[in-house]
Amino acid sequence: MEKTSPTRYGRLAQSFHWLTAVLVLSAFILGPEGSEQNIYLPIADFERQWHETLGLSVFALVALRLLWRFFDQRPAAPDLPRWMNRLSAGVHGLLYLLLFAVPLSAIAGAWLEGHPLTLLAGLQIAPPIAASHDLGESISELHGLLGDVILWLAGLHAAAAIFHHFRLKDQVLVSMLPRWLPFFNRPPKI
Repeated sequence: MEKTSPTRYGRLAQSFHWLTAVLVLSAFILGPEGSEQNIYLPIADFERQWHETLGLSVFALVALRLLWRFFDQRPAAPDLPRWMNRLSAGVHGLLYLLLFAVPLSAIAGAWLEGHPLTLLAGLQIAPPIAASHDLGESISELHGLLGDVILWLAGLHAAAAIFHHFRLKDQVLVSMLPRWLPFFNRPPKI
């Protein structure tokens, strides 16, 4: 298994990163809209099951990703002003926090509203906690807000990577891209 080098993340780290991005975006797109009554209508079952399955997949993938970080190294950081390093660390930390908070808020909201989690295979995970509908509804609303925040923050993260590549002309973007992407894997022109 290719581990991270001084200039690039390894294949597994890259796979975790891009698969997380695809799952989060897919879960956002397939997220059911509307009131609790509409979300839990039989006509919305398939969409909700996809959303819940993707959300739990994000949670599991991010847990594995963090575990992998203990065994892998990070590429050397470019020489940047202190404020940029701090901002980068803050955004990454907030993204990780949200990658856990968004699925956990969905689970807590559904269970507190008295609904099981229903996955694509038809597997249902019944609420192991007593219902508290008002609290569950509040947490479900928070889940929707956090879902919006993570998309905006991920967009900022992507924009920063593009800024690094085209304006700062460093290897930040390239370090997370697969080698088979020829356009971005050329060294930036200085």
